Amino acid sequence: MIHLASNSTSRALLLNNFDISFTQKAPHYDEETISTTNAKDFAYIASKGKLEAAIKEFGLETPLLTADSVILSAKGELLRKPKNVDDAKRILELQSGSSMAIISAMHYKTKTFYFTDVSATYYNFEKFDPTELDAYLESNLWDGKAGGCMVEGFCKKYIKSVHGNESTAMGLNVELLLRWMK
Repeated sequence: MIHLASNSTSRALLLNNFDISFTQKAPHYDEETISTTNAKDFAYIASKGKLEAAIKEFGLETPLLTADSVILSAKGELLRKPKNVDDAKRILELQSGSSMAIISAMHYKTKTFYFTDVSATYYNFEKFDPTELDAYLESNLWDGKAGGCMVEGFCKKYIKSVHGNESTAMGLNVELLLRWMK
């Protein structure tokens, strides 16, 4: 049993799909205070900050798992979680018909073991259908997602090519994590 210190439904889905038993509750942590524009650094700093907050709030009786993700656009822009629907539309339009990288960092800590990783998955998307994009925006499923992107949902049908693990793009490189949990 592990403690997923994240509110992410995608991360919970991944753990369920890989038959990893977990409880889920996120610590109080404000990632808006992070000022870096480097995608790898942002994901690492945010996930590490969540780990430190989780240790203070929950302790290490149950192993802790924290993670964070961010998107790097083809133009080098750091695409964080959209602040509102207009921001989500702007961010998703940057991804439409373009390439991008989803960078996810994770920290897994027990009383005696500590593992950290930063991974990336690269996507090339077809142009998004404007009507389908508007429906996705109205659904609010983009809320709380790095770059508003759901490679397992809305964005899936637009994928032209992918290099890397889908789990990384969903916020947690579970294939790598499993190696260290044994």
